[in-house]
Amino acid sequence: MSAFRVLLVDDEPLARERLRTFLSKAPGIEIIGECADGQDAVIRILQDSPDIVFLDVQMPGLSGFDVLKKLNGKRPEAVVFTTAFDQYAVKAFDVHAVDYVLKPFNQERLFTALDRATTRIKSGKPDDLHLKLAAMLEDLRAGASQPERLPIKSGGKVTFISLKDIDWIGSADNYVELYVGAKTHLIRETMNSMAQRLPVDTFLRISRTSIVNLSRVKELQPLFHGEYSVLLTTGAKVTLTRSYRDQLPRLGLK
Repeated sequence: MSAFRVLLVDDEPLARERLRTFLSKAPGIEIIGECADGQDAVIRILQDSPDIVFLDVQMPGLSGFDVLKKLNGKRPEAVVFTTAFDQYAVKAFDVHAVDYVLKPFNQERLFTALDRATTRIKSGKPDDLHLKLAAMLEDLRAGASQPERLPIKSGGKVTFISLKDIDWIGSADNYVELYVGAKTHLIRETMNSMAQRLPVDTFLRISRTSIVNLSRVKELQPLFHGEYSVLLTTGAKVTLTRSYRDQLPRLGLK
């Protein structure tokens, strides 16, 4: 049988390099190309019909899930999702991924994913392991616990930030900024998706562009038109806007 044709899709150059370095050592594999964004991935998949795609979940423009939707059913025989964020696991299996690999990669784990992908292709149907994983993830839907840390992807590595250490979160175009003591961490993510990842008993969204850690709120100062200035224990000031006045009871105001 000819070599399995593999396409690598990740917006991080270092992540693509790591994938390429490890996977190029696997026998029976031909890496036919790399893509740095979702739109290019759609074009290359439709044009080159790779057998296996290692597909990053979070990318600018189109996410990995968006890429599969754009293919209109003409998806590769095997898709392995790669990401630093484990909360996407259930959705990955919903779209019939053969595996889900968390960053940072190691060669042994990638080879396991590759073996599952080639087994899927040879058999023409999901393997038993995939079915077991899908069943396990289905059970997790009802009782998944909130994470205690956030993985921050930057420069090809992943740093974990404890949620209790985050003072507040602000919006910066297509990114969010995490303010943690004297440090600021930039993540490519929307405020809406970030809000969904945070425990509601700890964090409160007070405007379209701001989320605060409730334990850091020190003082509320009334402003004009029903808005409030929220003073944090760090000295930072964030505005609670009028459209979020219904959140005032969470801050102790009727």
